[in-house]
This record gives sequence, structure tokens and C-alpha cells, in this order.
Amino acid sequence: MTTTTTAATTPAPTTTLSGLRSLYLIRIAFSLIWVALLLANSGSLVSKDSPSAIVAVLLVVYPLWDVVATLLERRLAGTGSTHLVSALNMALGLAAALGMTVAVFSTVGRALLVFGIWALLSGALQLVTALRRRRALGAQWPMIISGGQSVLAGASLAAMSTSAKSGLSTVAGYSAFGAVWFLVSVLAIRRRSSGRSA
Repeated sequence: MTTTTTAATTPAPTTTLSGLRSLYLIRIAFSLIWVALLLANSGSLVSKDSPSAIVAVLLVVYPLWDVVATLLERRLAGTGSTHLVSALNMALGLAAALGMTVAVFSTVGRALLVFGIWALLSGALQLVTALRRRRALGAQWPMIISGGQSVLAGASLAAMSTSAKSGLSTVAGYSAFGAVWFLVSVLAIRRRSSGRSA
């Protein structure tokens, strides 16, 4: 659920804010569909079980989608002070997808561990990005809170990976909360855009 848009040193044009808003709406839709599919196919799975084929695909696709979304955000914002952060986030997402590809052939617990580590690190990068771009773009407080939440959720998921009763519902909750924060960001950006128009 990370965002790593590059910050500019001048106020963001309306087109950039509009593009971010549209991308966030797409990310909300993806997250909600992904959560529904994951919950529908993983309800009985616990830590020691092996993921089914569809669950394995969903777990690998999630970090890959984050890489694509980060690339799209990066193109919307151009180059700037968080260009390196977005590159790091994409590399981290690719590494998470690779790690998840290995984990899903093992157990749900291993998948939880990989997902947790990725969520923690990507949340930290999201925090850095949101803090750096708040002057240029504004409306970043939802992403700051979301990044902090991702760090905490990632640590929790990693810790839960060793519990015999842990399942993937927590991962679904993580993604659902991400969708909520993207929705809050859409509303914050809309408010900022309306203020500029006024």
C-alpha cells in the first residue's frame, strides 16, 4: 500500500494532483478486489498450510502491483528529491515478489514473514516520501499515517508468522486499511485542488 511519488520544489500543478487522485482511485479498486479474492480463497488456511494456487498468485501479484503503481506515480511527478526513494521502493517490491514466489511453495507462515518484512520496509519508505513531499504537494498527512501503520503492521505480520493459528486475514486487513488511507488521500487532494481553484 505504499506510495512513492517524487516531490518537486515548486507547487504541484493541478494535472499532477488530478493524476495522483486518479491513480489512488485505481489503487483503491485493486485493493478491494484483491482483499475479496484473498478472503474468499484463504479462509481455512493457517500458518502451517501450503497456499492454494490462487492464493499463491494473489500473494505474488500484490507487491508486483505496488511496483507498477509506484512507477506510474513517479512518472506523474517527474524527477526530484524522492526519485531515489521511489527506485528503492520498486526494487524492494520486486525483491518481495521474488521472496513471495519462493515462500508460497512452502507455507502460509513463510508467506506472512515475507509480506511482513516487505510491509515494514515499504512503510518506512512511504513515511520518508510523504514527509519530503508535503511542502510541494501538501495533503500528505494520510500517507504519513499510512506509512507508520504499515511499519507497525509489517512488524506484527512478521511476528505472527510463527504462530500455528495465524492466517491470511491479517494481510487482507492490511490491504483494506491501505485502501481506506488512499480514499482519505483522494479526499484531501480534492480539497486542496478546490482551495487552489477558489
